[in-house]
Amino acid sequence: MKTSTICVHGAQDKSTNTGSVTVPIYTAATYAHPGLGKSTGYDYSRAQNPTREYLERTMANLEEGCGALAFSTGMAAVTALLELFGQGDRIIASDDLYGGSIRFFDNMAANHGVHFDYVNTSDLNKIEKAVTPNTKAVFIETPTNPMMRVTDISKTAATAKKHGLLLIVDNTFLTPCFQKPIPLGADIVIHSGTKYLGGHNDALSGFIVCADTQIEEKLRFIYKTTGACLSPFDSYLLVRGIKTLAIRMKKHDENARIIAEWLCAHKKVKKVYYPGLENHPDIEVSKKQSSGFGGMISFETDSEETAVKVGEGETHPVCRKPRRGRDPCHISAYADTRRRTA
Repeated sequence: MKTSTICVHGAQDKSTNTGSVTVPIYTAATYAHPGLGKSTGYDYSRAQNPTREYLERTMANLEEGCGALAFSTGMAAVTALLELFGQGDRIIASDDLYGGSIRFFDNMAANHGVHFDYVNTSDLNKIEKAVTPNTKAVFIETPTNPMMRVTDISKTAATAKKHGLLLIVDNTFLTPCFQKPIPLGADIVIHSGTKYLGGHNDALSGFIVCADTQIEEKLRFIYKTTGACLSPFDSYLLVRGIKTLAIRMKKHDENARIIAEWLCAHKKVKKVYYPGLENHPDIEVSKKQSSGFGGMISFETDSEETAVKVGEGETHPVCRKPRRGRDPCHISAYADTRRRTA
């Protein structure tokens, strides 16, 4: 089944025989048992909820994993994931990661005796050299946040397997519409569902998708014990958001390519970081493992003053012309792209 079809139709709803094409929102915290020693499969919503279960099966289908877990935030997913490791364990991680991950790794995880070795994971030799007897996993973002470096997932998976390590991939930026790490050899995929998966800026969420049932069972025990599960209503919002994921990602990708090229030609932009540019050092890796380049772009300006102006939005709102006498910057570029591609 195509990814776009899975996005629209999700998973089979086993909770009702009404024929509803939309999964119901089950707000129940607890569930009655049919009899002594009998269960409907649902006991307490911290452990499982029908709405959340539907969403988790949808995510597992999209990422081609054996199972998925939906969390209250992306960082809640990362926190649960680190419970797989213990005192003295080491994890090799991309040296260009989402700041929230680094903050957690360097503080909370380190306080529990789990240590991280940061390397440029787009260089396989650096991953190899960072392996120690206590290394248990490799944690990568690809593309990275914010420098848009790309790591070869299949080759990293081969290196991890050679040393008996888990490969964990943060797939937030490209989503399963453009990149599927598990078929490429990853053991675990994580997402901040707050971003592209939700798509409407109205729900926080996080996901872990597993390639192996034993890992999934360990994480489900952690999940129900620590309790950072996604609420039924937010689960419904994510189901709704995912229905349009494929078409949204296609437009994000189209617009980002136009904006990246526009920025490359701008006199006040020194360098553009976007994996879809032909001069990106990892473009061939991207083409090999991804079906799109995504909607995220980073760039350097010619001065701090220009960066501040862009950051403070010193242009008119989207779809208006820049103020007279001022160069258009990032916001007006986005507006122009929207007009041309709508």
